[in-house]
Amino acid sequence: MTKMMLAWANQVAEKELSAPLPRRWAHSQGVATRASGLGRVLAGDAGLLSAAAVLHDVGYAPRLAETGFHPLDGARFLRDEHNADERLVRLVANHSFALLEAEERGLRAALECEFPLLEEPLLVDALVYCDMTTTPDGDRTTAEERVAEILGRYGDDSVVGRFIRRAAPEIFAAVGRVEAELAAQPR
Repeated sequence: MTKMMLAWANQVAEKELSAPLPRRWAHSQGVATRASGLGRVLAGDAGLLSAAAVLHDVGYAPRLAETGFHPLDGARFLRDEHNADERLVRLVANHSFALLEAEERGLRAALECEFPLLEEPLLVDALVYCDMTTTPDGDRTTAEERVAEILGRYGDDSVVGRFIRRAAPEIFAAVGRVEAELAAQPR
């Protein structure tokens, strides 16, 4: 991904999120900041990760919320309105174990059909790491604290609560894998 692509991604996310959802915009900026620190483990995909990081929650924008499931709504927007890079769109669609939440919402078949999961485990894990170690306000946190915060915000019996409880072991494993990669890389 070029610097132009990163500038475009930031511009799109800011336009869609900053005014209607400033806290979501702060989170997206924080996730992108986390992504910028993973260049040494992703090499050629560092720019793609940064673009996906800033765009991962664009589907929350009120004008884009067709299904109410932000990964699917965001990916459709990026594909249909911007003809965005396929890998970028698939990362946004599948970020942070979205298939599990899609299942809770009855949208798994649609998500899998339109946006198959990338078979690039480290890249997929890296986006999970960035999202799940960033607070809603854009600050750093641990994955355990983030999962607890999500449960507290949405409640155990909500769709999101059920999803996050199911996804928590996978989230913690993905974060652990990225942390192991970071530890193994020279600084």
